[in-house]
Amino acid sequence: MNEHDWLAERFEENRTHLRAVAYRVLGSLSEADDAVQETWLRLSRSDTSGVENLSGWLTTVVARVCLDMLRSRKSRREEPLGAHLPEPVVSREGGTDPEHEALLADSVGLALLVVLETLAPAERLAFVLHDMFAVPFDEIAPIVGRSPTAARQLASRARRRVQATAMVPDADLTPQREIVDAFLAASREGDFDALLALLDPDVVLRTDHAALYASASRQSKGAPKLAPEVHGAAAVADTFSGRARFAQPALVNGAAGAVWAPGGRPRVVFGFMVRRGKIVAIDILADPASLRQLDLAVLDG
Repeated sequence: MNEHDWLAERFEENRTHLRAVAYRVLGSLSEADDAVQETWLRLSRSDTSGVENLSGWLTTVVARVCLDMLRSRKSRREEPLGAHLPEPVVSREGGTDPEHEALLADSVGLALLVVLETLAPAERLAFVLHDMFAVPFDEIAPIVGRSPTAARQLASRARRRVQATAMVPDADLTPQREIVDAFLAASREGDFDALLALLDPDVVLRTDHAALYASASRQSKGAPKLAPEVHGAAAVADTFSGRARFAQPALVNGAAGAVWAPGGRPRVVFGFMVRRGKIVAIDILADPASLRQLDLAVLDG
């Protein structure tokens, strides 16, 4: 086996881990795949004869690539914060392809990814690497161009932001599914009181730009008027009352959710965040570029 083949084999052994790191940092499956590919290109062009820990070296490289992508994204984005939502990982309970299953097993909730979108690039990277992948601060520091103490402070600020939003979901999937199924049933039946009973008083509904555009174009046909963010149980219940007739249960980033997929083609994904038996956040995603990343062939049409 020559050196190139040996490197390729080692890289494939680390691919799932690298994709998980990149997805958590970027919140985008397509961008995560781009970052992993760029990491391979850098590996193939590098002299790694002196590298003792190739897995750690690859994690550092993919982190640098992701940080550059985050900074580029922040500099070019003009839409209001919150109009951009992450690309979800979606499957039906029972599984999809092995790669998606591996990503789901090592994923985080969609609501947490939305919170991470509000962080500065260096804060997000420091938090993800340290808190989610146990990378030491002395290894994070050169990636973000700070001292280890400053890197620790970046992660600490990010952690406080995350904790302040209370975006830590209930761990047990079964009651999550029961609550989301009950919410979808109440929505279809127009049972406003039942919807209220399932929602946290401070629930937030977030909608991506594609879903906003679609709702505006369909208002003449009775579609609900959506806003980038809707706060409060009454307002969210009013938005969903009499809706969601064709939404099918699904797993969204490993949590209970739903998808509208007429003819098996995904059009809208609903991510739910359930905490202490109440729905605290709902995310509606309809961006075609994001939905094209989904493998929903196993969903019933």
